[in-house]
Amino acid sequence: MQSVEIYLHFNGNSEKAMNFYKEVFGGEFNSVRRYKDMPGSEKMSPENRMKMIHISLRITDSFTLMASDVISDSSETVAFGNNYHICLQASGEKEADKLFSELSADGVIEMPMNKTFWGDYFGMCIDRFGIQWMINYHKIQ
Repeated sequence: MQSVEIYLHFNGNSEKAMNFYKEVFGGEFNSVRRYKDMPGSEKMSPENRMKMIHISLRITDSFTLMASDVISDSSETVAFGNNYHICLQASGEKEADKLFSELSADGVIEMPMNKTFWGDYFGMCIDRFGIQWMINYHKIQ
């Protein structure tokens, strides 16, 4: 496995929160993507299009803090207990599939492992103990 990271979820203020964490911890943003950058976003409200679909703050060589906003058009809400995922950066698709299979056993699959529009191999699940996981493999070209 390449790394273990924390992925935070916010109700529309992830950019503000991540700027705060940057002030506290230092580091640099290595990805800032808004919903407007996602295919099909033209159907969203202008307010939601400007929210963060993904923002990541590289704090050290071995730790990146990541976040996104839940949009108001969604049936999802952010509350204590569902406001984070532990994100595992796998070293290959085979490892990603193994981790996902084992963590999701007797749990809930939120998003099956699949190739994504941003180019990674990615999935989300909640394990049998209620812990939320993201499994990601980013193939370096």
